[in-house]
Amino acid sequence: MNETIQLPPLRQRFFRRERRSVPRARRFADQTLTGWGLAGWERTGDVLLCVSELVTNAVVHGVPPGRQLLVFLRWDGRVLHVEVHDSGGGEPRARDGKPCDEGGRGLLLVTLLSDKWGVRQRELGKAVWCEFASESG
Repeated sequence: MNETIQLPPLRQRFFRRERRSVPRARRFADQTLTGWGLAGWERTGDVLLCVSELVTNAVVHGVPPGRQLLVFLRWDGRVLHVEVHDSGGGEPRARDGKPCDEGGRGLLLVTLLSDKWGVRQRELGKAVWCEFASESG
């Protein structure tokens, strides 16, 4: 019997404060998109790159030692919502991408690839989010 397993429209997973979490979070997002039937979606690559950038920012700037980050994905059939929660302070912002800047362009990529993004303050830390609308939705 070949059954298609349909994942729930909300998925989340905790990751450690370590660089290995970036590819692990990307793999989690890829598996989630596949489970939602979005493996062939033209925006899948953009989503995965944005997950990588947001998780990288959280690992480098947002997660204090001994804490974890949370990757949260929601699909309502029209919009894919991605959030990365961390317990650090501050308000991340996209840099202007000047050629002399070393690094720091992750949120610039998120700005360019997603339909919208933002930061939501939480009781402890923040959630950096981005959204991708489906043309067919």
